[in-house]
Amino acid sequence: MAYIFYLTHIHLGYDALAQLPAECARVGIKRPLVITDKGVVAAGVAQRAIDALKFADAPVFDDTPSNPTEAMVLAAAARYRDEGCDGLVAVGGGSSIDLAKGVAIAATHPGALTQYATIEGGSGRITEAAAPLIAIPTTSGTGSEVARGAIVILNDGRKLGFHSWHLLPKSAICDPGLTLGLPAGLTAATGMDAVAHCIETFLAPAFNPPADGIALDGLERAWANIERATHDGSDRDARLNMMSASMQGAMAFQKGLGCVHSLSHPLGGIAVNGRTSLHHGTLNAVVLPAVLRFNASAETVMANNRYARMRRVMNLPENADLAHALFDMTARLGLPTGLKQMGVDETVFDKVIKGAQADHCHKTNPREASAEDYRRMLTESL
Repeated sequence: MAYIFYLTHIHLGYDALAQLPAECARVGIKRPLVITDKGVVAAGVAQRAIDALKFADAPVFDDTPSNPTEAMVLAAAARYRDEGCDGLVAVGGGSSIDLAKGVAIAATHPGALTQYATIEGGSGRITEAAAPLIAIPTTSGTGSEVARGAIVILNDGRKLGFHSWHLLPKSAICDPGLTLGLPAGLTAATGMDAVAHCIETFLAPAFNPPADGIALDGLERAWANIERATHDGSDRDARLNMMSASMQGAMAFQKGLGCVHSLSHPLGGIAVNGRTSLHHGTLNAVVLPAVLRFNASAETVMANNRYARMRRVMNLPENADLAHALFDMTARLGLPTGLKQMGVDETVFDKVIKGAQADHCHKTNPREASAEDYRRMLTESL
């Protein structure tokens, strides 16, 4: 049986930021904690949101790391309580929005954060007491503003998902004006994240035709606009379509993801040069070709002609190699095309494979992957 849940209030378009005060009033947020990062602050984007809030003394937490960590979730939750806040406004990419979702749990629920992780059986422990959240994305990639999940690196080193409809932002304010001028590298990496989301959700075997349609349309928009948005940061039409594609990929998350994310989640928790800073979208782009080759023979993929349908919306020839097309796009965008370029080698494979098999996305891939399958995909992605 399909379960279809689309209840997020979404404002999509230029000048959507002007809706922020009204959305705070609708949700009942009177003293929000603004969650952002130092890069968004330095770019002046966070201040635009703060000015739009019309709360003169809204406290700000800007220590979001590139990959959200339990330590920063707890630090922000302490700030939330100390400031007497009654809600959250996240301004940034997926990291800031996911951190805010972690705070929504930690600031309102007892005990260790770990117990609320999905693979620890924690989804049912997250209640309606979760702090209300309004999400304002400043990149077009993760779609976390319309998703019920968050990914956090815990203190024990695991990079785990937290999922509950109580974490779904009460409002998503998607203003592509906040992405104008975003650096090319970040535009490309986050854009490929959106591409991966649309592809994986479309390929997931669950029966959910509305999600299929949303994902396929999102893929068409992303594929047609990602190069334009990357090479011309001021292209308003391309930026609007990329923001929509990002949102659409995440709206389809309820179908499930697959091996791309089963691999990128533990890879994102690997320390390279002493830092866990590998970009999630870039990792997705790098492993996606190998996963597409693995999934090509999946029964549900073949029965529903899914690769042919993707080729059509991507404007590719009928016999085009999808994996090769994705690899070429990643190269044209100037992103790494192999894990070795990102500092990853075979020495971490065992740890990554263990994490992939335990990941919440593992079982929603259209074809079940064994440890050896994962090892082969990693090897192909080097």
